[in-house]
Amino acid sequence: MTTTAYHLTGAAEEFPTYPYRMAPQGLATRRQLRAAGLRPGGHHAVAQILWRRGKRVAYLYRLDLAAPKRVATPAQREAIAKALRARRTCRHCGLVQPYYIPRRTGGCLDCIPGGN
Repeated sequence: MTTTAYHLTGAAEEFPTYPYRMAPQGLATRRQLRAAGLRPGGHHAVAQILWRRGKRVAYLYRLDLAAPKRVATPAQREAIAKALRARRTCRHCGLVQPYYIPRRTGGCLDCIPGGN
């Protein structure tokens, strides 16, 4: 089954546009690539899907050019954990809370008046 590009303006465009669920085989969205353990691999989108009367768009990437997702190194994972721990540490009392401290106040709910 061949799928022809769908153009809202009726004119031939360089960037193929397809209606929802009508994209040809071999193309996938970023979310579909991620679910398959892939990433675009530095390649640009080759087509798009439009839905909700053209108000929503999803870009399509070629599956044959997709690369495997990169895995974070132990040092990167440690840095991320440290940054997330800093977001949960109160500036006033120094306690690590089970929630992220609001940046607006900079303190946990126990240290800020009216927090409870």
